[in-house]
Formats: sequence, structure tokens, C-alpha cells
Amino acid sequence: MSTTSNPQVQTVRGPMAVGGLGTVLMHEHVFVVSEELRQSLPETWDEQERVDDAVTRLKALAAAGVSTLVDCTVIGLGRDVTRVARVNAQVDLNIVAATGIYTPADIPDFFRYHGPGTVLGGPEGMTELFVRELTEGIADTGIRAAFLKCAIENELTPGVERVMRAVAQAHLRTGAPITVHTSAVARTGLVAQRVLREEGVDLGAVVVGHSGDTADLDYLRELVDNGSYVGMDRFGLDILLPEDQRVATVAALAREGLAERTVLSHDASCHVDWFPPGVREQIAPNWHHTHLHDQVLPALRAAGVTEAQLTTMPADNPRRYFTPADS
Repeated sequence: MSTTSNPQVQTVRGPMAVGGLGTVLMHEHVFVVSEELRQSLPETWDEQERVDDAVTRLKALAAAGVSTLVDCTVIGLGRDVTRVARVNAQVDLNIVAATGIYTPADIPDFFRYHGPGTVLGGPEGMTELFVRELTEGIADTGIRAAFLKCAIENELTPGVERVMRAVAQAHLRTGAPITVHTSAVARTGLVAQRVLREEGVDLGAVVVGHSGDTADLDYLRELVDNGSYVGMDRFGLDILLPEDQRVATVAALAREGLAERTVLSHDASCHVDWFPPGVREQIAPNWHHTHLHDQVLPALRAAGVTEAQLTTMPADNPRRYFTPADS
């Protein structure tokens, strides 16, 4: 992180000026892979095919006018920044990597028996890992993460809480912003805000991810009133909330002057192995990285969202999010 008047953000291709991020998709993935199963079922994975397909998809995204993809893939989702770097070398797109752990329940067994509140006690190893990935690099790649990611679904399990507090401590040590996967239906964004606030996090540095899975404006207003950005970031996942309701909700937030706390995205992947081949395209045909520009932005314009607001949400807000507070 930079403390100069020209703040920088780390990307897969190295540091760059925050002011150059351009139009940003704030919650996406390049690959989501069940890594142990991928290794056990080699017939399900062709490395070159997957890389080539990602290159094709991300070139189309860049051609649509997107400059930066924020890749929220962390431990638990099959993160491989070396693979992403091979893709990025062939695409003129900024890809921002994350550190953190995705779990809806338990921490990885690697951390289970040592750390605060465990049998062996000692310092929190997750925080040390996150800080290292933010300040030195992920493994031996030299690629530094630029933000922190954690998750909570329907309840705050002991494992989820421990990851969240470790993320908060890494934020306090580095200044890196935070994105939280949440369940809007269960309103767990408020739970995440409470835990992070207890650790001393400025909620203005937090995106409450997947807030767009609800049309409950009272819930969204409360998240914003607490200081966070709301992630309207699952456009294309109509099976969770129909697109007309997603568009109407963003338009309502914009009318209320809340565009400055709203970010847009899809939570899509070039490849995700959670579904058999072809099923994703069948059940969610619009769930891909160019859908926002192809269909959502025109729909938002038709709903009364102004051009200024359509600059604020995908450009100004990400730039503010990635600008250190001491810059």
C-alpha cells in the first residue's frame, strides 16, 4: 500500500496507480476450482483449454470497456495466481488478487489446533498469512494481494468468526480493504459489520458482498448507514433474484443518493467446476462477465440512473475503495 499522493494498488501484473483502474468489476472470479478433486480427476481438466478459454472470455470483457477485474478467489475456492498470471499475460486487463479464506463453516484443519482459543494457543496464523500475501506476495509468485476476503452465509460459526477476526486484524496492520461474502436473505451483512467493527475496522473500507440478492431497501440502507459499500454483484444470477428486481433496487438506491456506496459486478467465473458441463449455461445463461455492459447498464439507464451515477458505481467507488486511508 502507498502513502504518497499517488496511491498504488497491487495487481497480478504488478503495482499500478489507483487512478488508472478505470471501469471495474468489483466481485468476479477467473477460476473457481475444487483443487483436490481436480487433481484426483485429471480427465475433468485440460490446463491449456481452460487458459485459452479464459483468455477469450477476458479479451471480450476488455473489448466491452472494462479495465479491471477484482478476483475474489481465495483459499477455499482453488486460488492459483500463477494460472491467472498466465491468462493475464495474454489479456490487456488489470486483475486484482485477494487474500483470505472462503468458508461457510469451519477453518482449514491446518489452523484448527493452534492459534487463539485452540488447544495449542499462540498467535493467529491466518493473520500472519494474510499480511504476508499483502506485503510480500502469494507463495513464491511475487504477486501481492490487494484486498482481504472472508465469508459468512446463514450463521456466524466459530470458524467463520475466527477467519473474519483474522481478516480484520490483517486489515488493521496493512490498511488493505475487505470484501465479505454474505447472505442478503439472512441479513448476515449486519453480522459481519458487527464483528469487523468490534475489531476496530472502519466499515468504510468494507464491501458487503452479494447485497444485491435482496430487494429489501431497509436492509441495504442500514448497511450503507453503517458506512460500507453494498455489493450489487450477482447480475446474471436470476435464479437467486430476478434481474428486473436487481435493476429496480439499484435504481432506487441511486434515486436516494446512495450510488456512492454501491458497486456492481456478477460474481461470475471463466470456469467454475461446481456444476456439470453445460449446466451453468442452462440455468443461468446471463451469468458471465460481459452481461453488465451488454444488458444491465442499458436497463439501469432506462430506469433513470444517471450517467454520472453509472460512472460513480463502477469507477469512482472502486478507486476510493482501493485508495489507502492515509493517502
